Amino acid sequence: MSATPTPLIRVRGLTTRFGTQVVHDGLDLDVQRGEILGVVGGSGSGKSVLMRTLLGLLTPAGGTIEILGVDARADDPVLRRHIQRNIGVLFQDGALFSSLTVGENVQVPLKEYYPDLPDSLRYELALLKVKLAGLPAEALDKLPTQLSGGMRKRAALARALALDPPLLFLDEPTAGLDPISAAAFDQLLRTLRDALGLTVFLITHDLDTLYAICDRVAVLADRRILAVAPPPVLETLDHPWVQAYFNGPRGRAAQVAHQARPSDQGRK
Repeated sequence: MSATPTPLIRVRGLTTRFGTQVVHDGLDLDVQRGEILGVVGGSGSGKSVLMRTLLGLLTPAGGTIEILGVDARADDPVLRRHIQRNIGVLFQDGALFSSLTVGENVQVPLKEYYPDLPDSLRYELALLKVKLAGLPAEALDKLPTQLSGGMRKRAALARALALDPPLLFLDEPTAGLDPISAAAFDQLLRTLRDALGLTVFLITHDLDTLYAICDRVAVLADRRILAVAPPPVLETLDHPWVQAYFNGPRGRAAQVAHQARPSDQGRK
């Protein structure tokens, strides 16, 4: 028998709180190498808190977190830098520097980790990432305010990909996009995952995204991960929020749209 692959993210017994408010209580989660894992939950369930805790931006009250085989809670700057070097992050608002061009935004992590890289090479790498994210070359010299919402998301994705990380964290990447732009962004993520072998941790409310590109979906409820499974399996879960979410009007519409697709080659 072959050994079980080591998860790229492994969380055990995670507890987070703000004062007396407990957000997560004994949360467990595995994210497998090469998968797109969707994370869903009601408002206030702690999805973004979970992501920020995994990124080291928030300190949990208890539990263990391993990312890329490294103890993410270790008080070791070398280990922390190793993790940061190997992850890309796209926050909900893109978090682009408004005073920098798209190209300059993409070059920020390159300057931080490779300060001795020639400017000309940094520029070429930024151009490559911009094109990889589906933007035209002329977008490189534009400010974020000169881009549409969909283009800003792609610019933020280009920056997240700047260091060729194996692991991406995305927080509501299609929020605020029209359905056509959202579907195009979903397709881009699936293509990049397949081409680059990425592992994607994806927070989303978008049911179309869940059915179109997610291999599995983790349901965050009652301060824990209630279940992790493909969307069709979660549809049958006997939990009030899960039933309302997956089998409500929007959930049924997403199911019909998914079943109508001629193929779903993005699933593993």
